Amino acid sequence: MRIDKYLKLTRLIKRRTVAKELLDRGIFQINGKTAKPSSEINEGDVIVLPLGRHELTVKVLKIANVVKKEDSHELYEILEDKIIDKNEDELE
Repeated sequence: MRIDKYLKLTRLIKRRTVAKELLDRGIFQINGKTAKPSSEINEGDVIVLPLGRHELTVKVLKIANVVKKEDSHELYEILEDKIIDKNEDELE
């Protein structure tokens, strides 16, 4: 499954077009490699999503073509959710 579709199905990102725009920036990673909107994901993959001040690291547990909103959290496991302090980078 394409990562842009997966991010929409899991509700990590609300719209597929927004996911595509963010992926086009080259800031998301799958298993340590830069992800593109057409990148394929598989069960067990680790995705790093820098979203604003948060950097979310999730593991893909399941892939489904259709999922109910209340069941979307079962498709992934949050491994890490850290807050990035942009001021720390500027001080170094």
